[in-house]
Amino acid sequence: MKGFPTKINQIEERIRGIQPAAYSASRNYKAGAVTYLSPYISRGVISTRQVLLHIYSLNLPPSHTEKLIQELAWRDYWQQVWLHKKDEIFQDLKSSQSPVANLSIPKAVIEAKTGIEAVDQAIKELYETGYMHNHMRMYVAAICCNIAQSHWLQPARWMYSLLLDGDLGSNHLSWQWVAGTNSSKKYVANQDNINKYFSSDQKGTFLDVPYADFERMEVPDILKEVKPLEARMSLPYASTNTLKDAPTLIYNYYNLDPYWHGGEEFQRVLLLEPSFFEKFPVSQKCLDFFLDLSSNIADIQVFVGEFDELNSIVSSEHLIYKEHPTNSLYKGKEEPREWMSSVQGDYPSFFAFWKKSKKELLQ
Repeated sequence: MKGFPTKINQIEERIRGIQPAAYSASRNYKAGAVTYLSPYISRGVISTRQVLLHIYSLNLPPSHTEKLIQELAWRDYWQQVWLHKKDEIFQDLKSSQSPVANLSIPKAVIEAKTGIEAVDQAIKELYETGYMHNHMRMYVAAICCNIAQSHWLQPARWMYSLLLDGDLGSNHLSWQWVAGTNSSKKYVANQDNINKYFSSDQKGTFLDVPYADFERMEVPDILKEVKPLEARMSLPYASTNTLKDAPTLIYNYYNLDPYWHGGEEFQRVLLLEPSFFEKFPVSQKCLDFFLDLSSNIADIQVFVGEFDELNSIVSSEHLIYKEHPTNSLYKGKEEPREWMSSVQGDYPSFFAFWKKSKKELLQ
């Protein structure tokens, strides 16, 4: 797996290195040609639109680019759902999860001791690197929700807290998709499926069964013990003595755009609200990665405190921020985010959204 550099020139180089045709053919495999751009998109360093424009510049036929563009569109779709459903994404969205045996997280998952070798290795790598392959995320979610019968919310919060690309919309709605609360059926995968995509030949696990057996499967003993989420991190100390009541751009955990109002004179403030990180905890690794990324924004000042505290120093008429569901209590001038297409709104499914945007996106 590639690491995740934090300098903008290295990130731009990674964009130039994407291989749409290879991605299409291999993205579901452990060693597939995935882009490794998700942490930068989630933290708002780059946008899906920026990646799309690079894909266009390659002048490849749509048959080579459609799958990658479609996967980028999934990210925009989840953001549209979050934007319109707001805090509803933190509860069962379309139907109730059933059955539910507990409201916590399987201890074996947290400790990477499920007995599924590929899964346990991926969880260990998640702790070490802050990254997990998207296909593996589905396996882990299926084990938690549909085998261990844990309600999806706490395991989703656990995974979000560890991911460098943690995004509440994409993460939580994907867990709901797996759990069947935001989709027409639950997602499950057996051991043969994991072996195929993750270079494993393991047999005899609780997942080594035909798909028909999942409907009547009892919770395996190894998954019955549960643990609560634990996330420890420390926000940095930051002095506010240099802030002035002047035109100010607000950056935060979802907006580290180094191109935003580039070359213009603004006071640039990175707002770290303790209440936000208490509500949506992340690991120290994620926080440190985020802070390293912020160094791409020249002269940015870190402000640790609530929005109202910042607003007491900088008046609302001088505050500018980007639209995002986590900014609902901000005051000042809201500017739009950059989207891949003009298609926006509350669509009932991704494929309804994709059908509407496909003609515009597949140039």
